[in-house]
Amino acid sequence: MRIAVAGGTGLVGRHVVRELATAGHEPVVLSRSRGVDLVTGSGLDAALAGADAVVDVSNVTTVGAKKSVSFFGSAGRNLLDAGARAGVRHHVALSIVGVDRVGLGYYRGKLRQEELVAAGPTPWTVLRATQFHEFVGQTVDQVPGPLAVVPRTRTRPIAAREVARHLVELVVAPPRGRAPELAGPREEQLVDLARDLLRARGSRRLLVPLTLPGAAGRAMRGDGLLPLESGPRGDQTFDAWLAENVVRGA
Repeated sequence: MRIAVAGGTGLVGRHVVRELATAGHEPVVLSRSRGVDLVTGSGLDAALAGADAVVDVSNVTTVGAKKSVSFFGSAGRNLLDAGARAGVRHHVALSIVGVDRVGLGYYRGKLRQEELVAAGPTPWTVLRATQFHEFVGQTVDQVPGPLAVVPRTRTRPIAAREVARHLVELVVAPPRGRAPELAGPREEQLVDLARDLLRARGSRRLLVPLTLPGAAGRAMRGDGLLPLESGPRGDQTFDAWLAENVVRGA
């Protein structure tokens, strides 16, 4: 199958492209570096010519609702419209567990993406997954300096490559609408994971746990980002991922 990967150069996208190629499919990377702009739609028609399916793992770096809704609204609409013109038969989008229960600005954009996919012309599948193991480092590194400020959050992290593998399984199967939620093997506290990461790096930064106010903070400290239904679970724990990906004392 010829399968287009929106965001194919990103964290999950690279793994999706690799998994597709390993399985004998023809991945087509949709990214600005390949001449495709999801926000404007430039290059999409040519890139999707002959594509059987699309996996959308595109992303934008923001915590604000306005930028998130603008990106996922424009990118999602352009991708769906171009896919319909190209005769794409299956559109798969990656979303987030708890996106409809935690009132973060970024999540409003993801909800907009889900709405567009569900209302679009192409048979679809949406997979909600929990935060990635890699998210811990992104949180710690978000603000440089001697302090590492990490919100108090319950999470069930999963390896990005396991998410990619599951997306590939879904895209070659018949469309199923909302797929069962995908989560990591065990529940963790984000503050504890950040402490383990800093220790593994040999970092002297001071970890400062942050209790976020309001409904979003309460949801993150509660079960807002945890799966509430049965579904597939990843195998690799954060400890195993840390041992594999972080050089001790580096």
